[in-house]
Amino acid sequence: MIRLVFELARPTIGFVPQQGRITEVGVADQAERPVNGLQKRDPLASVDSVQDAFAREDYICDRSLALAVKLAWSLRKPLLLEGEPGVGKTEVAKVLASALGTELIRLQCYEGLDAQSAIYEWNYAKQVLRIRLDERSGRPAEEVESTIFSDEFLLSRPLLRAIRHPGPEPAVLLVDEVDRADEEFEAFLLELLSDAQVTVPELGTFRAVHPPVVILTSNRTRELNDGLKRRCLYLWIDYPSPAKEWDIVLRKVPGIPSKLAEEVSAAMQRLRSIEFYKRPGVAETLDWARALVDLGVQRLEASVLQETAGCILKYREDLERLRTLEPEGILGREPAIEGT
Repeated sequence: MIRLVFELARPTIGFVPQQGRITEVGVADQAERPVNGLQKRDPLASVDSVQDAFAREDYICDRSLALAVKLAWSLRKPLLLEGEPGVGKTEVAKVLASALGTELIRLQCYEGLDAQSAIYEWNYAKQVLRIRLDERSGRPAEEVESTIFSDEFLLSRPLLRAIRHPGPEPAVLLVDEVDRADEEFEAFLLELLSDAQVTVPELGTFRAVHPPVVILTSNRTRELNDGLKRRCLYLWIDYPSPAKEWDIVLRKVPGIPSKLAEEVSAAMQRLRSIEFYKRPGVAETLDWARALVDLGVQRLEASVLQETAGCILKYREDLERLRTLEPEGILGREPAIEGT
């Protein structure tokens, strides 16, 4: 059997053809080696250290999220985050990558996404050019075929990029809005989630030496497969409390007065209690707060709420419903909101 070893300049990925066994090459204790002779401090060693690391990135991380991230890191388990749109699920992966000082690799899911788009593609133009050159040289067809289906012509897509990441820190792989993909796509993820490996039929199986930290997000537009869920740790991220949202606004919106930040957060809490088609998330809170600062608003008024409602609500029906409500109630200046 002929063993093929790829990434010679980065001896962290081992591979043999599909009919053989999977191997790892040149990896002895590489993940645990000190950096420049010094032991590198683990920024996710405890729940408190996770909260501190996220706070340095201006992300308010409560204990339940910090615990989930710490366990996903120490147990090398994927973490599935579910919640309403705009509550900060995607931001968790971005902040985690920054805290670890590593690359964030993002796979944005959509209906019709297939394994080839997510794992790999062949550079067809380069392959055709090589075939034409080899035809002139008179090389045997079998030799040409083995050449064009080699690492030189392989285009790594997000999943394969994460598996082949050279380290020393593992990449953070964000599989965003996995519920938007077809159910069949979930089956392709199981190999990666279970064994930190992916298979390219023409070449074989690539196994990660530095398994990626995998964060999956879902808006729960449909139920996910039980097989996928069993391979993950799970956390539901809810809308923040008024105090937490106020803190988020103060951190993320430079120059906003503390009183205005408090009014914005309180108004958003009341808006979420109304049966809109799509309730606003934290992302809309920050958009609204930035718009108010840009307009020089110092205090929320009913007219300001109506004029800037497009920062908060993104459906015509929701905007029309807002006009039927008593704005003073949303601003907390009346005992109740009519029409909830």
